[in-house]
Amino acid sequence: MPAVWAGIDSGKWTRHCVVIDQSGTVLLSKRVENDEAVLEDLIETVVGMTEGDKVCWATDLNSGGAALLIALLAAHSQQLLYIPGRIVHHAAATYRGDGKTDAKDARIIADQARMRTDLQPVRGADQISVDLRLLTARRTDLICDRVRAINRLRGTLLEYFPALERAFDYSKSKAALTLLSGYPTPDGLRRIGTSRLTAWLRKRRCRNSAAVAQKAIDAANSQRTTLATQAMGSTLVTKLAAEITAIDHELADLDAQITERFTRHESADVLLSLPGFGPVLAATFLANIGGNLDGFDTVDRLASVAGLAPVPRDSGRISGNLHRPRRFNRRLLRTCYLAALSSLKNSPASRTFYDRKRKEGKSHKQALIALARRRINVIWAMLRDHTTYQEPTPATRPLVA
Repeated sequence: MPAVWAGIDSGKWTRHCVVIDQSGTVLLSKRVENDEAVLEDLIETVVGMTEGDKVCWATDLNSGGAALLIALLAAHSQQLLYIPGRIVHHAAATYRGDGKTDAKDARIIADQARMRTDLQPVRGADQISVDLRLLTARRTDLICDRVRAINRLRGTLLEYFPALERAFDYSKSKAALTLLSGYPTPDGLRRIGTSRLTAWLRKRRCRNSAAVAQKAIDAANSQRTTLATQAMGSTLVTKLAAEITAIDHELADLDAQITERFTRHESADVLLSLPGFGPVLAATFLANIGGNLDGFDTVDRLASVAGLAPVPRDSGRISGNLHRPRRFNRRLLRTCYLAALSSLKNSPASRTFYDRKRKEGKSHKQALIALARRRINVIWAMLRDHTTYQEPTPATRPLVA
């Protein structure tokens, strides 16, 4: 049993550390900077207070600004528990006083670590998983930037050229984005004409150049009025088209990096054998579980973290009231959901299970979540035994004479 508990309320530049003993008495309360030398001194001070006994550390962050502290504690072989900020926030209501300070939060973190036995330790991930976590997070940011830019482009086109906005799906058509980089106005399109626009697009290696050119010219011919927003709007549309094209190039490079690193992982072949998982989705899954199953005691715990295990909210005579948990990894849930959706195309077992759930009255979303939960059991067994997926064959019915 630990002799003291050290709670750390982490921040960007500074953090507050409170150390308590078995009776809850505060032995140390100190604000420190997020600096290696300062943190090393803090660890030596706290360890020295125990005279060789065990120290239990607890923090409200398990990545980001706490990365340096976590690495230093691991280097000193110190036990570190993770207490989510939501738990600290709710626990604060049970302590005296309405004020909120870093010292109080650190004190609560230390006290919760002292009293609770269900807190998870912070476990380090392998290097490939760390890289994949950073790369997939960057990819998510780029996807959000791309969606935002496309929405802004369409909104700006509506201001001065609604016919062209209606003509193309700018989230899929690279030729349409290329078109906007040179000819974003109706009069400009009418001047160049269909044949020359087709040649211009073909020179820039656009697919279906003739069809794209014809659609654009038809849109230009349908609008003869020049709106007051055209001059500035066309300039902004050209810039947004270039921005989206640049994001597409960066996404392609990023996907190549993710695939290259993911294929080096020992579990890459195992995950890729499961229908629904491609390199990017499988890499995202690995990144969010830390690369292995060491951080999860059971498959139910993994399903709970992924938001796929419903939790009861019973009260009085109401029972069986199941809901999605409030605390779960949303990226992990999205990854499992998309993989389950994709598996319907090429996995007869997944399709059979999904159809059965639909016949039971489940909605499309409910059936997919149920399928994702079942696939978690399969993934757990595959990673545990390091075996690839084998599609089950339907049992043959006995012949009737």
